Amino acid sequence: MAEIIVSVIAEKVLDKLITLVYDEVSLASGVKNDVKQLTDTLNTIKVVLSDAEEKQNHNPKLRVWLEKLKEVCYDAEDVLDEVEVENLRNQVVNRQSIAKKVCHFCSSSNPVVFRFTLRHKIKEINKRLAKITVDKNDYNLTEKIDSSHVIGWDRETHSFIRDSDVIGRDKDKEMIIESLLQPSYGHENVSVISIVGIGGLGKTTLAKWVYDDKLVSDNFSLRMWVCVSDEFCLKKLLIDIINSATGQKYIQKSLDQLQSELRDIISHERYLLVLDDVWNEVHRLWLELKCLLNECVSGSKILVTTRSERVALIMDVVFTHKLEGLALDQCLLIFVKCAFKEGQEKQHPKLIEIGKEIVKKCGGVPLAVKTLGSLLHSLPSEQEWTNVRDNEVWKSDQKDNSILLALRISYNKLSPPLKQCFVYCSIFPKDFKFVSSILVYFWMANGLLHAHDKNEDLENIGMQYIKELMWRSFFQDIERFDNDVYTFKIHDLMHDVATSLFQNECLTVKGSNQIASKTSYRHLFFRGVDGEVVTLNFIRSLSNVRSVLFSSMIGLANLF
Repeated sequence: MAEIIVSVIAEKVLDKLITLVYDEVSLASGVKNDVKQLTDTLNTIKVVLSDAEEKQNHNPKLRVWLEKLKEVCYDAEDVLDEVEVENLRNQVVNRQSIAKKVCHFCSSSNPVVFRFTLRHKIKEINKRLAKITVDKNDYNLTEKIDSSHVIGWDRETHSFIRDSDVIGRDKDKEMIIESLLQPSYGHENVSVISIVGIGGLGKTTLAKWVYDDKLVSDNFSLRMWVCVSDEFCLKKLLIDIINSATGQKYIQKSLDQLQSELRDIISHERYLLVLDDVWNEVHRLWLELKCLLNECVSGSKILVTTRSERVALIMDVVFTHKLEGLALDQCLLIFVKCAFKEGQEKQHPKLIEIGKEIVKKCGGVPLAVKTLGSLLHSLPSEQEWTNVRDNEVWKSDQKDNSILLALRISYNKLSPPLKQCFVYCSIFPKDFKFVSSILVYFWMANGLLHAHDKNEDLENIGMQYIKELMWRSFFQDIERFDNDVYTFKIHDLMHDVATSLFQNECLTVKGSNQIASKTSYRHLFFRGVDGEVVTLNFIRSLSNVRSVLFSSMIGLANLF
């Protein structure tokens, strides 16, 4: 269910309104009075927003109220943006000649006409907001001060899998390696082995651990890793496989050229290919790829990770390893590593007891344990730990999905600005490789970063947000480069959480004939389609779009 975040948007609108109130140049006196009224009304609502956002999941009517408020805030922000643009235009006009000023007065941007139109728009917003203010009394909301902030941590991150990073999977690793070292079966040169399990169990982590093992690297002279995710496209897969084998990045070739190049690469070496996170259940699509991958040295292997046993079935696997949840004591080890600095757990026996009860609720899923452990690292009091243990989210209808419940609790504990920045990441496709500096620029361009004083640098604020999300386990596969630049990905389940929260604002366009189901979308992502043609069609039907992103625009991340 999508959560509505209004507090951050309202704060930004208030900042702009306050600036206008004290600006003696931008507004005529009548308009200034309307702006003051809007400011006062929004301030009245602001103090109960924190409580409303917490209670919305248990009150559908309250969620509708928040949705209406969000729409008004967005509309108000659009009007205030018009004022900023008009002010910039006037600055230019003031530097022009008298003749040009006369033309400007007679044009559509006449300041008198603009102020008349502006006052009409602000009065309309005031009218809508007044109704919303009256309606808030129906929900018994209390005033709360939002004390959440970004926390400075002293933990370092790393990108590669060490033995000490993987807990409780030694036997799983041994069984998979044993199957990889077996000779090929039947007449096939290549055999397929699968790791199957629910999301968050650590299938990818286990596959990486196996992939880097010395026995495996000694047996396979060529190793390749490709994340497949939800798009099983033959040409894209061939490009990714060749890129992994050669270390190249972009290949602009025909399908026939790619097939030929792949044969040249695999025909003389025994290879191991990991196809991570496969969702394709169409047997024909798999056969097209397998036919090409079979022209290799006998004994080659393909290791597949998937959540679906049906995927394993259509890929004709010779061995399926079903990954189960970890035992309670193993989960507790992971939890302690994330929730405490090394050795400090001995000083907090009461927190350990509460932690055991929290871990039991995670259903043996490492990602859930790690995420909540990382969250509690920043919550040192016993009461805060008890609040997580007794959180109402655990009482949700999704009782059988402990991982999503745990992730949702961690999300709920983020500050409103961090929530907005995190859900914005769902605009990008699954398995997208983010670059920290570029993501910060996207956040800045969409107005998601706000300085509380003029001396704060927005880029520094953005990096603080990224580090906080890293430390809370919202990001993974983290690599650090020079000049404090990081690359990272979002776990599929984290991406699912973000997508569910942002579904009313973001639309991914995958085909030229796609039709928008609602007109309220504010962000469009064109994935592999002709953007120039499709954009025009969508702009005609969507009046609130704030950003348009094309898949070709985000290729910068692949340079790292």
